[in-house]
Amino acid sequence: MKKVRNSELLLSYIREGRTMSQREKLWLIVSLSIPSILAQISATVMFFIDASMVGHLGAKASAAIGLVETTGWLMGGLAHAASLGFSVQVAHFIGANDFEAARRVLRQSLICCFIWALIVSGTALAISGPLPYWLGGTEEIAHDASIYFAIISVCGIFFQMEGLAGSMLKSSGNMKIPSMLNILMCVLDVCFNYLFIYIFDMGVKGAAIGTGLAELVTACLMLYFLLVRSKILSLVGRPGSFRLKRDTIHTAVKIGAPMGLQHLLMGSAQIVSTLIVAPLGTIAIAAHSLGITVESLCYMPGYGIAEAATTLVGQGIGAGQRMLTRSFARMSVGLGIGVMTVMGVLMWTFAPELMSIMSPVEEVIALGTEVLRIEAWAEPMFAAAIVCNGVFIGAGDTIVPAVMSLFSMWAVRLTLAASLAPKFGLRGVWTAMAIELTFRGSIFLVRLFKGGWAEKLKLKN
Repeated sequence: MKKVRNSELLLSYIREGRTMSQREKLWLIVSLSIPSILAQISATVMFFIDASMVGHLGAKASAAIGLVETTGWLMGGLAHAASLGFSVQVAHFIGANDFEAARRVLRQSLICCFIWALIVSGTALAISGPLPYWLGGTEEIAHDASIYFAIISVCGIFFQMEGLAGSMLKSSGNMKIPSMLNILMCVLDVCFNYLFIYIFDMGVKGAAIGTGLAELVTACLMLYFLLVRSKILSLVGRPGSFRLKRDTIHTAVKIGAPMGLQHLLMGSAQIVSTLIVAPLGTIAIAAHSLGITVESLCYMPGYGIAEAATTLVGQGIGAGQRMLTRSFARMSVGLGIGVMTVMGVLMWTFAPELMSIMSPVEEVIALGTEVLRIEAWAEPMFAAAIVCNGVFIGAGDTIVPAVMSLFSMWAVRLTLAASLAPKFGLRGVWTAMAIELTFRGSIFLVRLFKGGWAEKLKLKN
């Protein structure tokens, strides 16, 4: 068969029900993954630089942001769940060659996600004052933590719309534009943060303002490429109603609600984890926060591959391509495990150097190095969990994986962390994390090969 290297053409093969060789399938997975991986890595590198800027203000500044960071992740998770509730439907309709139906879902998603963003941001802003104290923060870091979280809360609306537009573009198979714009957002974040942190001498507050401005610019550009420039989803010259439809909202809730609940409870678990770390002191909080930033260099490639898997599985289901979709799922997971295993080895090797970039404080560097080397052993199974979840999302199968993730987090990680922290400190918390990620990856692999997510495929054939 003639070698095909055009991802857009190969995506049309899915919609047309054409046979693809193993080499073409692998090429399509890689070609869709690379832009997302580059964007994820660049995002992490830029966040790495961002955190380093704050870290060089001292351990107190790092601890202030680290204290509320997990709550910020919770907000981001709720935004992500809302976006995927609609974008998965769009991927299915595109796979079925029903582009008009895809655009109908897009119109409704713009209204629903904006309203959702207002609710989430308003709630977060309302609790920004007492939040640091709820999380066990001391007076010396609570004020900065509160201001940082309040600004990030207001900017949550920009984050929601940027995420929705990017998710929609990816569901159509366009991974390049969202990836390029996410890279741009990271560059802008660093530039704005440098301006507000150092030039205007605004410290932690400047970090939040810089991030918010970067999200605003990127949201505007992302919406432009979706609504004006997209070949499949552009609404320009394609009039249609923005009225909400019960079936669309019902399906979005069916897909997104379990993910939203998962993010809510997983985010709550992260907050509980922060409560476990907080009594260990400022050095432990700073090492924990900066260590998580460093570790994200390892798992971001996994999320890039997971995004490609979500697109391919979603379109495969829409096209009724059962065997092809299974093949995409398994090959994506294998690729993710391979890439993140290599990243884990690199993280273990260069942990001291990476931590020294993040902080000049010797105690933070030493403790961060130890916990990173504990976590490195879990990266292969963490990859399995990440990419398998991307597969399940593409299939619209979100309830059972959400339950599995929640059980793993609450019953395994937090139980172990609470038991190990009093004796082993932060090392015990990260040991619990590594054990839990290995457990979660293992049960996700069982579901991938033997579970019920593929029932979605049977219904389409």
